[in-house]
Amino acid sequence: MNTSRSRGRTPRTLRVAALAVLLTTGAFTPSASADSARTETPVGTSGGVTETVVRVKAPLPASFGARPAACDWLSYLRYRSSSGPASSADADRVLVAQPGILEGAGAFDSVARNTVTRAAEQGRHIEFWALDRRSNCLEDRTGIASGDQHTAVDYYYRGKKVEGRTFAGFAGNDKLGWMAKLGIEQTVRDEYTLLTAELPDQGVRKDKVLCGGHSLGGVITGYFAAADFDGDPATTADAGHNQCAGYFALDTTVSTTLGDLSGNIPDDTNLPDVGLGYGVVQAGLDSGLLPRSLSAPVLLNPETMTLLAIAGVGALQNPGGEADLPRYLPANTNIEATNRFLFSKDAFTFLTGSPAVKDFRLTNEAILGSLMDDQSVPLAFLQSSVGFFDGGPITDKNLPATNGSSSQPGLFGTEYKAIPAEPHGPLYTWRNYDRVGDPDDPGYRSSDGTPFTAAGKEVTDIQELARSMAAQPLDFTEQYFPTKLVTDLELATSPQVKRLVVHPDGLTANPTLTVLAGDGLLAGRVPADLHPVVADGYQHLDVLTAAPVQNNGRPEPVSTALTEFARTPR
Repeated sequence: MNTSRSRGRTPRTLRVAALAVLLTTGAFTPSASADSARTETPVGTSGGVTETVVRVKAPLPASFGARPAACDWLSYLRYRSSSGPASSADADRVLVAQPGILEGAGAFDSVARNTVTRAAEQGRHIEFWALDRRSNCLEDRTGIASGDQHTAVDYYYRGKKVEGRTFAGFAGNDKLGWMAKLGIEQTVRDEYTLLTAELPDQGVRKDKVLCGGHSLGGVITGYFAAADFDGDPATTADAGHNQCAGYFALDTTVSTTLGDLSGNIPDDTNLPDVGLGYGVVQAGLDSGLLPRSLSAPVLLNPETMTLLAIAGVGALQNPGGEADLPRYLPANTNIEATNRFLFSKDAFTFLTGSPAVKDFRLTNEAILGSLMDDQSVPLAFLQSSVGFFDGGPITDKNLPATNGSSSQPGLFGTEYKAIPAEPHGPLYTWRNYDRVGDPDDPGYRSSDGTPFTAAGKEVTDIQELARSMAAQPLDFTEQYFPTKLVTDLELATSPQVKRLVVHPDGLTANPTLTVLAGDGLLAGRVPADLHPVVADGYQHLDVLTAAPVQNNGRPEPVSTALTEFARTPR
């Protein structure tokens, strides 16, 4: 195994990170004025891939009420071959991707680059558009974009200015009134508005656009395929399925039901009881009696999702340096509860708070790995396979109950969980995905003798993950996920939602590529009739974040499948 692959990529990764920081701090200027209906701003060019962030003005109807001006714009990250055509209409294909639950455009960074690169190697020029949903307009990335971890913490928690700006705080329910109506209907309408604005010729869209998404994005794609956008079902040029040449689903299926995905929303989120019925739920959202944004007290809320990006900043800024983030963060209930949940080995440690994460010596990469790796973080839909701890003794993590004993095994995953075992001891480092199984690998095992991991189960480069989380102008996460988007989908049989499925045959009107993570949300429940491509060893996020070359020496299978699918003629 080549142990130098990740180190060889680091300089490029850091250059891309620096470029993104320059962008978000104003060193670049958009290709059009802020008063225009469209802006396209350079992010950078690396490895033959040019990335820009595109914003298209698309005001919401007046019925949505007051909202920030930024929320009348739609945004996406555009990836294209640097040697290809400048115009999207001239590309061979355009892949348009909807994010999953609590997910933003930045999460697609690696798979987008890998797919564009692989197609270019075959002499074809395709584009990959990673969409942000409209609710991402509420996020403030100023502190993250500074590229300095302490500056970011000071900005979000200590009221210090960055580039003349002061953080306004995390938005409460009273500031989210306009999101009460931000459900599946507006979400698919936004995708249609964006496609027709960027590719006005319907014939080009039908011939070249592949519509898809990750996780919940597959369900959104299903509703898009079945939608009618001009109010007249008899005229079908505007129908959703006639905007796409095909569909792709990444660890999901293209459908109009939540299905297996619904079981992966934690029980302690503030999701209202849909048994109340559509009318009562909508009235509660409109009045503010029900939460308009999905969150949970641990990890799944705007504050803690911002912490994920701050951890990414540290991993880019000083990967092997000893982290001081746990000590530099202010003490509050949310941060303390999240740290205890993620870094406690058992219930007793969680309740007593000792030892705490502050008691361990960890590098900045090890902090990020602790927050995102499948061997550490319990929540399956947040897991990626980025390597393993190194540098000191490791013990089993049994909070919450794992390894099949959980009442929600789909939510918590099936991998053995691990955690550093020696507080005030050695500096725990991070062994990147492509160094697992090397001759110097300690080969850590759980208490029953089972290896925690193996080379075949590690697929994501931690530096690429850090870049996606901390160096993109659009966020990896979706801090303010619209509650109505989930309640609409859970109330799919209600007349108000059912009416949106105007062209049910649209779901099968075009060819579909289904790519599943071997250890992801549908593990053990692979729908054979879809003839899916299964990426062995992958977790739910790995289908987006995996490195271009895997430990078996082969190209990354998700982007390989997407590239081949993009080649297939209609």
